Amino acid sequence: MSGRLAGRKALVTGGARGIGAAVARRLADDGADVAINYRSSGDAADALAAEFTADGRHMVAIKADVGDPDQIRRLADEAAEALGGLDILVSNAGVEYFGSLADVTPADFDRVFAINTRAQFFAVQNAARYMGEGGRIVLTSSQSAHKAVFHHALYASSKAAVECMALNLSPELGRRGITINAIAPGGTVTDMSADAASRYVHPDIDTDFNTLIRTSSSLGRMAQPSEIAAVVSFLVSDDASFITGRTIQADGGWF
Repeated sequence: MSGRLAGRKALVTGGARGIGAAVARRLADDGADVAINYRSSGDAADALAAEFTADGRHMVAIKADVGDPDQIRRLADEAAEALGGLDILVSNAGVEYFGSLADVTPADFDRVFAINTRAQFFAVQNAARYMGEGGRIVLTSSQSAHKAVFHHALYASSKAAVECMALNLSPELGRRGITINAIAPGGTVTDMSADAASRYVHPDIDTDFNTLIRTSSSLGRMAQPSEIAAVVSFLVSDDASFITGRTIQADGGWF
């Protein structure tokens, strides 16, 4: 394959649906060999991998629950073995959560941070074992880490921690020539956002989510997953070789 990522080996967690699937498609289109991780969307993951394999490209689907650090290590090992190494990690897997201060339980807290935060840390730890000079890592935050949303403190906190992770891991990984950044998408057209959209509107405001987007975003619309994938593609390319420790807010100019 030709393309700016030709010869690169990429692992995308949560790569079966939504933004993750769009990222996997974009990296493959740019020439990378790709391993997509899934937990429960096996049919979608297998179909995506089969589509690219039939087209002469190399994509594999690997089942693993990123909430389990042992499975994350196995995931990295299997991806590296299947692809012949790892140059790129896109840590995309995550869960949404809304809950009031009074209602959040310790189990809720542990689950959200286990998947949205801890999993991203250990994905970096394990993928980086296979990376050398020119390695690229992109973590996934959220615009919720930058804007207050009613009953969203637990989720937003789990994503804000990811931005600090990228910032503080950058000098350590930089000594090995590896960059690490995060992306904070705004509202994006996915199954997850469709399920949660109405909850982003404050209950005391008499409006709907579509109106909120039109009046609070400079572009007046949600992103397509391919638009978020395009930013990720840039961050893992040689064009972004001097960007590290940063969070890119791909939010359509939210204000």
